[in-house]
Amino acid sequence: MAPQTQPAVAIQAMDLTTLRAVLAELRPELVPARFEKAQQSDPHTLQLGLRTLRGLRWLEISWLAQAPRLVAIDPPPKQGDGSTLARVLQHGLAGLALVAIEQEGFERVVDLHFAPRPGEPSGRRLVVELMGRHSNVFLLDAQGRVVSLARQVREQQSRLRPITSGSTYVRPPALQSDPPSLEEPNGRWQRRLQLVPVSLRQALQQTYQGISPALARQLAGEEPEAAGALLAQPVCSLTQEQWDQLWGRWQRWLQDLEQERFGWGVDDSSSSAGSSSHFRCWGTASSGPVNAPLAAYYHQRLGQGELQRRRQSLQLKLLAAREREERQLQQQQTLLAQVESGDDLRRRADALLCLAAPSRDQVAEAQALYRQARRLRRSVASITPRLELHQRQLERIDASLAFLSLHGTEIVPGRSHQAGALKEALSQLEALEQESEELLTRGGRDGRPSPRRGPPPNSAAGTPSPLELLTPGGLRVQVGRNHRQNEWISLRQARRGDLWFHAQECPGSHVMLKSSVAAAAEEDLQLAADLAAHFSRARHNGRVPVLKVPCDQLQRIAGAAAGTVTHRGGEVVWASPERAAHWLAAAESLPKVPAEPGP
Repeated sequence: MAPQTQPAVAIQAMDLTTLRAVLAELRPELVPARFEKAQQSDPHTLQLGLRTLRGLRWLEISWLAQAPRLVAIDPPPKQGDGSTLARVLQHGLAGLALVAIEQEGFERVVDLHFAPRPGEPSGRRLVVELMGRHSNVFLLDAQGRVVSLARQVREQQSRLRPITSGSTYVRPPALQSDPPSLEEPNGRWQRRLQLVPVSLRQALQQTYQGISPALARQLAGEEPEAAGALLAQPVCSLTQEQWDQLWGRWQRWLQDLEQERFGWGVDDSSSSAGSSSHFRCWGTASSGPVNAPLAAYYHQRLGQGELQRRRQSLQLKLLAAREREERQLQQQQTLLAQVESGDDLRRRADALLCLAAPSRDQVAEAQALYRQARRLRRSVASITPRLELHQRQLERIDASLAFLSLHGTEIVPGRSHQAGALKEALSQLEALEQESEELLTRGGRDGRPSPRRGPPPNSAAGTPSPLELLTPGGLRVQVGRNHRQNEWISLRQARRGDLWFHAQECPGSHVMLKSSVAAAAEEDLQLAADLAAHFSRARHNGRVPVLKVPCDQLQRIAGAAAGTVTHRGGEVVWASPERAAHWLAAAESLPKVPAEPGP
């Protein structure tokens, strides 16, 4: 199995209360259901298609250490049905129906029972263990032997419970703490928590099963800051009033757990760096669906982690490519500097031949010096194009790094209104990854790019989608977010009368003000310039010089990469990146501009 990777953002674990809430919601929807499809979307996620009377439902099971989960999801794309685990499940569960979903006690272990038809003994069991880094999934036969599993647990990994294919399944060792009970009296409960002089948080989690950090915060109170302070207090310092309030919430939690009263909620308690909101499925004002918002929570959090991880990976690759180009540029510059020594070689050769009676060896040496001088002169014709190539590649890499730092960096995980922004950021990053591929796969000893055979990857993967906004005067303004979008708005969609803006001598986005449809007011021109400054490497400067050029004065550079243009004329205007940032924040709630049809 591939090693599990650490998500770039914090993800709240699926605790026992949340698991029970999801199972209570899924049982009436999925039992009974006929198994139809198994696929493994990534190395630590399994997706099962189950046919019910209301259609095909999908169950997602993940043993990722940082986000183990079992939730129903929307129909996923077809992927990973050829993995070993998916093929074994497809064969082992074919023709069977899901007849029971069981979870006992306070262990996060779920048994999915499959039988030929409802009412018959189960012939296969899918056991899902959601226990942090020990999470796993097992397919068992009727005798309880392991047919397949998500990850092997060998003896050197766990001497207490090694499990491999073919071995008899053994449930996880019992937890040392005791299960909570509604029958336990208040006095005994309080004495048990006060037995060891530790913080209230430690006492709750060490004394009783099923108490996650998120649940402990809820038990401590509705006000997040006050709850955190209470959990940090030593148990010996709590007042009787605090114990009584905690006991009341404890009893309510157990009663809701027993009667399966759950509801979804999110606590966004802090805006400080590094903090994040957390979900809760108990203690909310009213009951309601839990699975759908929980699945959306994990989708968004994991998507944000994927976005950050891919951004960092691409950034490291681009920086490595930039270092390589700079090194090769320096080598060519060194070779070009040696050409200047050709005149000295010729003078030395002339001096040898001007001797009164040069010897044969002196003549041979003079001829060798002449040949060396001629080679140096001829090398200029090959060195100069290489210098230009490396310089263009460096400019393209710098632009890619600027795009990477400018777009998709302000998405806040856990906010439902930014789900679309996350999807858009992933799409833009994928386009930038495809464009950067040629920079990362250079061939040849001299650093020249490998000859391109056929069209670039995904060159016809749909119409580019630049950022499009409306100015205060009602004019459309387009902002390129990668090289292909820059080319699209500047050279393919531009009409006579449109104005092109770009930060002067600085990598960044092309900004096109569609002033061909109507005359642009001064505030429209200033906003376009501000946007060009904001979406550039100079976005942190107070004032930025920006080029304003009519689009009919733009020219494509022959042989250059997409989005590379030159211009005639134009003027320089001063812009404020901060002013554009304020305008974008205010315009965030406005509806998006519909895409303009291509030419």
